[in-house]
Amino acid sequence: MSSERLLLIIEDDAAFARTLGRSFERRGYTVLFATNLDEATAQLQQHSPGYAVVDLKLNDSTSGLACVKMLHQHDPAMLIVVLTGFASIGTAVEAIKLGACQYLAKPSNTDDIEAAFGHVAGAAEVELTNRSTSIKTLEWERIHEMLVETGFNISEAARRLGMHRRTLARKLEKQRVK
Repeated sequence: MSSERLLLIIEDDAAFARTLGRSFERRGYTVLFATNLDEATAQLQQHSPGYAVVDLKLNDSTSGLACVKMLHQHDPAMLIVVLTGFASIGTAVEAIKLGACQYLAKPSNTDDIEAAFGHVAGAAEVELTNRSTSIKTLEWERIHEMLVETGFNISEAARRLGMHRRTLARKLEKQRVK
């Protein structure tokens, strides 16, 4: 099957994946689905998609970053967009280093994702802000950096951060990007 308009969606939220898939199908893409790294690997044995949308946090404790790495190793030309409800600078940098072309915070729609596929090269014209980083933002970044290091294990991340697991869970719930 041609990779020209073939898209692989790696997402563990079945309803979101179906909705996103239908939207891309209306735009002329052929859509494949996977919910984890193993299913994505199986899809690549039969197909060669040119595009992929990867959720950063998958239910089986697999980081979407592992999927990005595997997809990029399979085909360095594949355009990979990472979607996440847990956006952080640390995970964004790692996603790009591993081969993603863009990193988007949820909620993102089909227009955002398709625009990300088309915006592969960096742009020097991006407006710089004059805003300094707040303590809350730094804390948020450190929490997500630790979550990535621990494979999104909240108990282990809380232990390493020196806080109670429930405190960390409350912070994550309070800051969730919807």
